[in-house]
Amino acid sequence: MFISVLDLFKIGIGPSSSHTMGPMVAAKDFLGRIQKYAGHQQPLPAFLQVRCTLRGSLAFTGKGHATDRAVTLGMHAYTPPALAKIDVNELFQRLWQQTTIRIDDRVEIHFNPAQDIIFDRGDPLPEHPNGMIFQLIDGTGQTVLTETYFSIGGGFISTLQEIGQLVAPIKMEATRSCGYPFDSANQMMKMSADSGLSVAAMKRSNEQERISEAQLNDGLDAIWDAMRTCLEKGLVAEGRLPGGLNIKRRAHALYRQLQNNPQQANLNDWLCAYAMAVNEENAAGHMVVTAPTNGAAGVIPAVIYYAVRHEGATQQQVRDFLLVASAIGGLIKHNSSISGAEVGCQGEVGSASAMAAAGLCAIRGGSTEQIENAAEIALEHHLGMTCDPVGSLVQVPCIERNGFGAIKAYTAASLAIRGDGQHFMSLDNCIAAMKQTGLEMSVKYKETSLGGLAVSITEC
Repeated sequence: MFISVLDLFKIGIGPSSSHTMGPMVAAKDFLGRIQKYAGHQQPLPAFLQVRCTLRGSLAFTGKGHATDRAVTLGMHAYTPPALAKIDVNELFQRLWQQTTIRIDDRVEIHFNPAQDIIFDRGDPLPEHPNGMIFQLIDGTGQTVLTETYFSIGGGFISTLQEIGQLVAPIKMEATRSCGYPFDSANQMMKMSADSGLSVAAMKRSNEQERISEAQLNDGLDAIWDAMRTCLEKGLVAEGRLPGGLNIKRRAHALYRQLQNNPQQANLNDWLCAYAMAVNEENAAGHMVVTAPTNGAAGVIPAVIYYAVRHEGATQQQVRDFLLVASAIGGLIKHNSSISGAEVGCQGEVGSASAMAAAGLCAIRGGSTEQIENAAEIALEHHLGMTCDPVGSLVQVPCIERNGFGAIKAYTAASLAIRGDGQHFMSLDNCIAAMKQTGLEMSVKYKETSLGGLAVSITEC
């Protein structure tokens, strides 16, 4: 099994990898299919219109997660990375007013986002809770081109044909495609013992079968630079977050208190300030890195930033941290899910915490067994965590939850590094438990805002 670190960590925009970035990628892909259709179909119908129907979790929480904005941007050929450093709000407001999209000099299709993006709150599509049906319709109402997409977490998408061929909710390369193709944590430990290589070294070797060392290092450095930039912007930003809950940004005030009185600051304070800074930026729709999702984007940057700023972690250690974290994230995505709509927040913040714990343990000199133990400890103590965002927004409880995920990651790494790597519950069993828990979890607690905290507020 191979999932690249440069795919798992993706630079894009908030507030959601599955509800914003995935739908944007899907819309742009459908735009490309329309362009191919227009180039080959002669004669073209005189009238063509695009319709996008959102199903399942995308329909229930898409408004709060900016799914309609994402589809609009994608239909105008924008991608998440291209939007990371521009004013998305101004661009979106301009595109929202347009009712047509020009394919080329001779072809123009009708697309009115306010009318042609439909939030269908009926039954979700059976294959996945994050479904989107795109249609190109002629003047008689007939569908001349259609594709069904699924946003499967972390900004990844799959078509209807592809998802039926997958053994896990992700596109990945076959085991023969890399030198250390571990599909489980147990295999990872055995390959490490047999080869004498660390987890970071095995992951690096797999990556360098596809790209050069320089390309890999540049990619890792770009990921960390984007994470750090997002975090530091969040530490100085003030005001209230968009969406209607009137939530005040808190990371700046917390950070200022810690700076003014550092002798009274503890590890938990710093980690919460750093993690919350990232997730406030995500909630504002600004640049963020999937780690492994947007909703959990603050955990890993917070732990790395603390290690760099407070413990002197080097650039090479940051690279190793990301490599090890992606190895664990790949195992979780391969054997379970990182999608809140599939398994609840245990798959988002829980996965991020496990990845961060493993990365921190690795750069502190932990053995492969200790790394596996750190990841298991962190994931185990997120099992059963629901995804029930208030107001369909990635704000309450999501922002604070990232701080606690970072704290648990640090604690898990500390516990593991003080042990010998031997423990009762394996990471593989813990991942399996997360998957089963997610399958049995009510849909009300899987990013639909139909239960839990989402319906436990009193309107005044």
